[in-house]
Amino acid sequence: MTSTTSPDAPTSPASPDAPTSPAAPISPDAPDAVAVVESIAALVGENYVFPDAARQLAALLRRRSAEGSYRARSAEELADAVTADLRSVNGDLHLALKYHAVPVPPERGAAALAAMRRQFDASLGGVPRVELLDGGVAVLGMAPLLFPLDWAAQPLAAALSLVAPARALVLDLRANVGGDPDTVAFVCGYLLDGRTHLNTMLSRQGEAAAQSWTPPFVPGARFGADKPLFVLTSGDTFSAAEELAYDLQQLGRAEVVGEATRGGAHPREGWTVHPHLELSVPVARAVNPVSGTNWEGTGVRPDVPCDADAALDRALSLAVARLA
Repeated sequence: MTSTTSPDAPTSPASPDAPTSPAAPISPDAPDAVAVVESIAALVGENYVFPDAARQLAALLRRRSAEGSYRARSAEELADAVTADLRSVNGDLHLALKYHAVPVPPERGAAALAAMRRQFDASLGGVPRVELLDGGVAVLGMAPLLFPLDWAAQPLAAALSLVAPARALVLDLRANVGGDPDTVAFVCGYLLDGRTHLNTMLSRQGEAAAQSWTPPFVPGARFGADKPLFVLTSGDTFSAAEELAYDLQQLGRAEVVGEATRGGAHPREGWTVHPHLELSVPVARAVNPVSGTNWEGTGVRPDVPCDADAALDRALSLAVARLA
């Protein structure tokens, strides 16, 4: 670094009348960091699925706040700082303080839904690719999310019914970063025969809070449980998209091709703690009935590891070989 002061020039205290450099402007959306962090600490302490970690995180946030670590000049800076601390204890990627440039509603869960709705409207309902290739192999891309089922049932049913006659199916989840567990079960209903137990959700107290099963009926035609099925993954595949890959893999229904996924298995809920900030907290944990565990922290490990960019070509080669 170079100095703008000559090394030979005398130095003296600045004159009271001398101009000083202006401080960086404070963003108009700058939050009251102390109040916001206290509300976050309380919500994490009361709701995070692992009680011991919840207490540890709440104490960490309060200590860091008292030390002045969250003197951010914008909501976005505060989101980055708090998220880093939330993930410092056990690396749970669903723990986050999310910044939204557009002001979000105050109701519980409304911030995530508002952002998802904008993505839904811009992505053909989450099914941007449906294609039949030579040899009767269909490719079905699902991205960027597995949207809430009451939105996504119609476009998903149409796409899944369209590929039902294919001889083999490649399900592309490389750009899918999560969504709704009910939508996972709905999609699995087209790829399996009969009602199938997919997951059990355990509460903070370790009790079974809910179970996920494929539906007894799906609209349209099923691809079914017998034809070759391949699922493509990347290092970006996350959350509900990981569950879809993991469920099909553990049931022996699909081969996963590509990269290990990000590793987020805990269903979360969201609280608006500031007009531009949403707190994401996992409130349960998934247990697969086959493996007795889940993909938290490890990601879904592919059956056929390869770079994500090469995964489609690799899966198509496998499909052609299988059909031959």
